[in-house]
Amino acid sequence: MKMVLAVIDKDDAHDVISNLSKEGFSITRLSTTGGFLRSGNVTILVGVEDDKTQKVISIIEEYSRSRSQQIPTIMGNEASYLSPMPVEVAVGGATIFVLNVEEFLKI
Repeated sequence: MKMVLAVIDKDDAHDVISNLSKEGFSITRLSTTGGFLRSGNVTILVGVEDDKTQKVISIIEEYSRSRSQQIPTIMGNEASYLSPMPVEVAVGGATIFVLNVEEFLKI
């Protein structure tokens, strides 16, 4: 048995969870915050038999997308004048961990 732990962007969470549920997977959803932007994420936990692990990963990959976002930064010049300079960064997507489960109990 495996535990799939995935950190996904909050904007993708509904589609990922909905499609995992349609395929019969049980999900635990945790609201989380992370990354250097301190943006909202969703962490999902999915306990799954070894042979269905790739199906879970495929669904997460299909419904999690990376996107660009402009963030302001402060740049100084010789005159010590500070002006905002937007920088484009990639956000979204998913970070997936697959962990071995030694024992599973439902109490």
